[in-house]
Amino acid sequence: MPVIRLETFIDAPKQTVFDLARSIDLHQISTAHTNEKAVAGKKSGLIELNEWVTWEARHFWIVQKLTSKITAMNAPDYFVDEMVSGAFKSFKHEHIFEAQGEATLMIDVFNYVSPLGLLGKLADKIFLKQYMSALLVQRNKVVKEYAEKREQK
Repeated sequence: MPVIRLETFIDAPKQTVFDLARSIDLHQISTAHTNEKAVAGKKSGLIELNEWVTWEARHFWIVQKLTSKITAMNAPDYFVDEMVSGAFKSFKHEHIFEAQGEATLMIDVFNYVSPLGLLGKLADKIFLKQYMSALLVQRNKVVKEYAEKREQK
């Protein structure tokens, strides 16, 4: 099972970063290059514990749907979203927020299992882990940008 771990330092308070990381609207901004849209469940605002969202996006030239649910939350320190249905066999995305003085260290731990057995494992090694890492890095870049702009006001 591949694991992607990212750490992003954000010069903004933990609560601000926690809320932006849960924002359906900001997620759509950060994934505009895939035309990702919330099409069912929670479609805007801040997603909460036990809420779910179905995303529709274009990945690898194919329009795909993926439904995830918030399965754990301890505001403003931590939340987890897990795939309910979609292209992966499974995934679990842990979002961890640690105060660093007046700033925040946002940590992503993304565990996933690709479909298709050995073919999926080969795809992980060739391109999928890199592709997923790039999506998460882009998302974190947008969270950082919005959080730091909000704090400058």
